Amino acid sequence: MDHATLAKLLAPPTGRVDAVLDTDAYNEIDDQFAIAYFLKNPDRINPRAIFAAPFLNERSTSPEDGMEKSYDEILKVLTLCGRDGLAPAVYRGSRTFLPNERTPVPSDAAERLIELSRDYSAENPLYVVAIGAITNVASAMLIDPTLAERTVVVGLGGNALSWPDTREFNLWQDVAAARVICDSGVPYVQLPCMGVVSAFTTTAPELRYHLIGKNPLADYLAQNVLDCYPGNDRPWSRVIWDVTAVAWLADAPRYLAWDVRPRRRPGYDGRYEEEEGAPMAYVFYVHRDRLMEDLFGKLLGE
Repeated sequence: MDHATLAKLLAPPTGRVDAVLDTDAYNEIDDQFAIAYFLKNPDRINPRAIFAAPFLNERSTSPEDGMEKSYDEILKVLTLCGRDGLAPAVYRGSRTFLPNERTPVPSDAAERLIELSRDYSAENPLYVVAIGAITNVASAMLIDPTLAERTVVVGLGGNALSWPDTREFNLWQDVAAARVICDSGVPYVQLPCMGVVSAFTTTAPELRYHLIGKNPLADYLAQNVLDCYPGNDRPWSRVIWDVTAVAWLADAPRYLAWDVRPRRRPGYDGRYEEEEGAPMAYVFYVHRDRLMEDLFGKLLGE
């Protein structure tokens, strides 16, 4: 891909674009907000598919179990958003993480991403918003390396380049997959977690004031967060940072600040490697209040 084309693709889109969302929806309480925001921006985002990503933590017994639970959670959020008609566009993803940087994990999600991408080009790309372990997308890239010529990947993962390590959940679940994306040549937008989008937090009083009692979707999203509340009188907040990746498509100039810099490959030692790769768009700041206002407004149908 020539430099002029790459530079254009590393700028946020200015109109309505076709996009897919890759999410480990059951892993936490923020993916659900991101799914809803993805669906509640019809003037900027045309959702072509949603993929269930694998994860492994205390909420799953294996990466496959995490993926299956995420698949079910995606369908639940679709119903709450009144978008049951999109259920056929939800696909199961990888059942394991990548075994290495050369071997894909075939899945319905990977195959569908490749199939969808054939209608797109560098002049009219398909946007891939990845907010979990990036196994599904990396597998698709390994199966069909030309996918990188027809897509833009907006990935939430890793930590800020100034952070002392890269041991963030999404990246650390599948370092091999993150390295595949880094080396694929695909236009890539990184939203680092700690040190950048970790600023996108909400609080119990804020959720009770703005969302509780407003509608079933708002109640569900808010209660998921409130269930994490320790219930004492100390200050408390919770990140819902996955929303920020969708904001790149919704209106990046309003909600995010970024620049273009060489991409850094994540290493297996929990550090970014010194070798620098092709350019990427790097988000370094979130306009928290602006984005939260828009998110709450969209959830309430305003």
